[in-house]
Amino acid sequence: MCIIAGMAGSKKPKIEEPDITGLKFFDKLAPLLKRLHDEGCERDRAGNRQLHYDQYCLLVLLHLFNPIVTSLRGVQQASELSKVQKKLGCARASLGSLSEATSVFDAERLKEIIGELGDQLQPLAQDPRLQDIQQTITLVDGTLLAALPKIMEASWRKASKGSGMVKWRLHTHFEVLRGVPTRIDVTPNGGGEHDERVVLEAALEADRLYVGDRGYAKFSLFNGIVAAGSSYVCRLRDNSVWEAVEPGRRDDDAGLNEVISDEVVRFPHAAASSRPDHPVRVVCVRINPHTSRGKYRGGSSGVDSDGVLRIATNLLDVPAETIALIFSGRWEIETFFRFFKHILGCRRLLSHDQNGIEIQTYCAIIASMLIALWTGRKPTLRTYEMICFYLCGMACEQELMTHLAKLKKQEA
Repeated sequence: MCIIAGMAGSKKPKIEEPDITGLKFFDKLAPLLKRLHDEGCERDRAGNRQLHYDQYCLLVLLHLFNPIVTSLRGVQQASELSKVQKKLGCARASLGSLSEATSVFDAERLKEIIGELGDQLQPLAQDPRLQDIQQTITLVDGTLLAALPKIMEASWRKASKGSGMVKWRLHTHFEVLRGVPTRIDVTPNGGGEHDERVVLEAALEADRLYVGDRGYAKFSLFNGIVAAGSSYVCRLRDNSVWEAVEPGRRDDDAGLNEVISDEVVRFPHAAASSRPDHPVRVVCVRINPHTSRGKYRGGSSGVDSDGVLRIATNLLDVPAETIALIFSGRWEIETFFRFFKHILGCRRLLSHDQNGIEIQTYCAIIASMLIALWTGRKPTLRTYEMICFYLCGMACEQELMTHLAKLKKQEA
């Protein structure tokens, strides 16, 4: 009773016509998504479908770019507005049709659009020390999204598993040179076929340099990356054991962020069936040791570290300092996760099934790529805010264009 009363008291005001402005911003999006219009209409022989795939994606993007539209009900309310209907080419969408959309439309179709947008992105300025790296530097990592399912299912889950939440893992490929993610695979959070290493091995491409943290440290994965015609730079666990097979560089007096050792090694304790089938090089770098104290207890919330960063790679001719530099760039994918969840608002899921989460996730990638294309640089909070100001009517088009021009001038 109290819960229902609390929910009623916090009910948000209905979205009105003046709340949604700047919709001509979506004129460039509609042609991009037009190819999806007839997707999922195979069973609609009577021609009764009111909400089409391209229109659903535009409504999702409206949610991502407009801070007033914060939920599926907000999307539904926005679809009732004549300005939205005119610009997005859609009729009023019911909550039922919005919910049904994720079971009708195939998220995979959005990947081809992401690929085309990725091809249009211009390379960003990069550290000159990386100019000799010919393969595409691709950061790999995962992040969790938690969703509360229907009340009955949540009650059952809480009784049987101790939590009513459903957790999804977003396995992400982030290209450093473009500054945006180019692939995200959504799976339930768990091991087996959903393990991050298994998911990555199934998605390997040629001519990439995969950069991963210690969760990806698995020799069979390393072998798979090399077999696919790519390379890797991956952190090893602190308890990893190896033997040097070639005399290498060694400096036990190395200072903070300096290279301690650089050796080609073998792993004598690894099972014979899973040992590396190629030469492996390990670069050790001095870092600050830390102990995990939990997220809210101060200090680091990450995994414990003994003060040595151990990096495995199959790149034998690249300077050790460059290997360390490549790995240090992993912070960029963490920055994207923060942008994805806290700025684009993807902590709030419009759907709680896998295909629906994938559609929202791929639309978020499209949003990130569009910001990068419009600005010529990685998406930032300030630029996203300015776009939102424009869409909410707080900034005019000229002010938005002035902001973008200023960014490009600073970059030059």
